[in-house]
This record gives sequence, C-alpha cells and structure tokens, in this order.
Amino acid sequence: MKHASWTLSVGFLLTLSSYGFAYESITVTNGGAISGKVKLDGQEPPPLAYNLTLNNDTEFCGRISTGTGWRIVDEFQVGPDSGLANTVVFLEGVYQGKPFPETPPATITTQDCMFTPALTVVRDQQLINIINMDPIVHDVQVYETASFGPKIMFHRPLRLNPFHPKHLLKDHVHEPGEPMVDTLQFTHGRRLLFLECGFHAYMQTWGVAVNNPYYAVTDNEGNFSITDIPEGVYQLIAWHAGMAGYLDMKVVVLAGENLKTQFVFQNPRDKRWSHTTMRRNFRYSPEALGREGAVIDIRVTHQQQADGDGYKPIPNLEYHLEHHPEH
Repeated sequence: MKHASWTLSVGFLLTLSSYGFAYESITVTNGGAISGKVKLDGQEPPPLAYNLTLNNDTEFCGRISTGTGWRIVDEFQVGPDSGLANTVVFLEGVYQGKPFPETPPATITTQDCMFTPALTVVRDQQLINIINMDPIVHDVQVYETASFGPKIMFHRPLRLNPFHPKHLLKDHVHEPGEPMVDTLQFTHGRRLLFLECGFHAYMQTWGVAVNNPYYAVTDNEGNFSITDIPEGVYQLIAWHAGMAGYLDMKVVVLAGENLKTQFVFQNPRDKRWSHTTMRRNFRYSPEALGREGAVIDIRVTHQQQADGDGYKPIPNLEYHLEHHPEH
C-alpha cells in the first residue's frame, strides 16, 4: 500500500485541458485504487442566512426555516476529525478505463422551496430533468461557472402542476409538475454547474461535470475511494461548493496498489461571514415587522433549522407579520 500525505492549499484551475477528449471504455484488470480523506482546517464557517420576508411565497417557504423568519443554507457538513462531507474528488488524465455506470438522466426536484439533491455529478451533454413538486412557481436559472466568469445555460419558469390543490398549501401536499428537460453543454473548459431560483434566493444546488468515471463524493466523515484505475500518472482534484477553488495533486497509481492520500481545505473567510445576519434588530426581523402591524403566517411545519443567534425558536411558532409598501 502506497501513501501520499500531502496537505494542499486552494489552487485555481481556469481550464482543464483534457476535457475535450473522447473517453474510451476498456476492461481494466489488476487496477489500482486511491482512497483517503478530505478535511477542513479551522473553524467551520457559519451557514448562509436568507430573510424569508425578502423573498416570494413567505408563508409556504417558511415551512422550512429557523422559526424566527430565516431560511438557512449550510454548505458545510463537517464530521469527526474535521472530515468534510460532499466533496467531489476526481481524476484527470484518464483517457481509457472502466465504463461509466449506467445511470438515468440527472434529476433535480423542488420541494418545500428546496432543490434536492444539493450536489450532482454530471457529464457533458447529459440530460437533466428538473421537477417542481411545490404548488408555487419557481424560476430556474442554470449557470456554468468558472473563476473566469459564469455563463447562463438556460433560464425559464418551472411550472407547477395545474391540478395541484391550492387550498391545501398548509397541509404539505406535493404533486409533480411537468418536468423541465434540457441538455447540459459545457463550454471553454468550464465544469461547474450552479442552479438557483430567481424567486427564492436560498434555493441553490451545484453540479460537477466529469469526463471519466473515476470520481467519488466524500461521505459524512470526509472519506472517499476510487477503484479499478489503470496504472499511470494522473492529476487528483478535490472540489467543494463552499470553497473558491480546487485542490489538486499529482498521483502515481500502480497496478494492484491502494494509494492513501489526504486533502485539507483552509477555512474560507469570505462573504459567508458577513452574509450571516440573523439578529433581532434586523430591519426585516419578525420583531421589527411585528411592531408595524398585520399579517403573514409563518409556521415551521416541515423542518426547523438551527438558529445562528444562539437562541432557540419555538416549534410551530406563528408570526403575524406584513410587509409595508414603503419597505
């Protein structure tokens, strides 16, 4: 068993030069393997926080919230020993090897104003299905991104099921609308996909495009394993949605050997820290709006998220709030 114990800091890959080649499937015998762990060095960043009253469909989308008027998006799940979950680890420079697994088109669903899954591994020119399970309209904006700039792939409304029982919004009935189907076509070496809702800023999901089947997504403890690799010299890359770039290292894979390695992301002190603004004196907080009178009904009925201010909201708390036009 070979070992690689490199700790790397974030690097930027503007383009991936091998992205344009046609991968060839062959039979791999006595292949090698790479396994290891991805860690976060330093304090876990706070989650992003979005004020529900500044987005559409406040009452319905508030079913998942802190109970104090906020929806949280937490990009970091850090397990024991600082293991970082939901990191995509993949090899570059593999031109032939085991076949891609037979998988259906990538599918993303919206339910309770949340995109699921939060992370998808895709291929260039892969079909993607997006399905609305909510009784409200969402505005799907899909971008291919890179450090030299984003480019929109498509942007259009995600319709609801026209027969959805609108009078049952508070009962959490979900009926699928007609799927939005499109093809993911990446350009200029881009390989990151970002999908968001133009009506609800906290609805976000990411995708990573791969050009060979040698990839893995870290588990809840930050562990990963890639197997059946042809012997050779490759680039091993790690990417996480909460980071500003990639980590990469050169690896030598030997037949029948398991290479052990480790990636360490540095704590990203960036806009996430200023974005977390859950505080009682916020201009659009429940307390501030409540002083001005009348009526929005926000009830946490599906999932109560942790409150970043250190005080615990009351389950099924009901606020009677209303935006005033001057705000």
